[in-house]
Amino acid sequence: MTDEAGPWLVVGLGNPGREYAGNRHNVGFMVAELLAGRVGGRFGRHKRAMAEVAEGRLGFGGPKLVLLKPLTYMNLSGGPVVALAQFHKIPPERVIAVHDELDIPYGQVRVKCGGGEGGHNGLRSMSKSLGPKDYVRVRFGIGRPPGRQDPADYVLSDFSSTERKELEFLVDRAADVVESVVTKGVEPTQNLYHGA
Repeated sequence: MTDEAGPWLVVGLGNPGREYAGNRHNVGFMVAELLAGRVGGRFGRHKRAMAEVAEGRLGFGGPKLVLLKPLTYMNLSGGPVVALAQFHKIPPERVIAVHDELDIPYGQVRVKCGGGEGGHNGLRSMSKSLGPKDYVRVRFGIGRPPGRQDPADYVLSDFSSTERKELEFLVDRAADVVESVVTKGVEPTQNLYHGA
């Protein structure tokens, strides 16, 4: 499949800074970094947006990916996203947000197009900035916090030692899901991955 319709913008949602690197909330960054390696891109500071950006193609002559890690905090992610979308003339339907999802059990990756934000500040900021909500979401399940732990504290804590045993495999799977959305579309990707 060629990219006659132009590039895709893949947004890895997270918080900048070393102290947040291993947080559940930063799994979007982890997936974006893996995808950059796959397409031969290297992240660098963008001159027009508060973001680190990497670019590359899926396979020889395949679709172009513009990978974005906002350098703002999560609740301000929309600014860099809309700046990059405008810079590359990418419509919302070719934007993919990769994010942590409390309402999906750990170990599951789901994809959907449009819908609500489920209290996720990064998605809320993106929807507000982009206007239309019909961008694609690749939802990385992190499960609900144990006991009475505050969800805000839970997402800003690192993956547990048990979770980390599977994390590399799951990040790899989420990157596969992103590639599938780009090359096959949302519905075929749902059919392929939602049963697994």
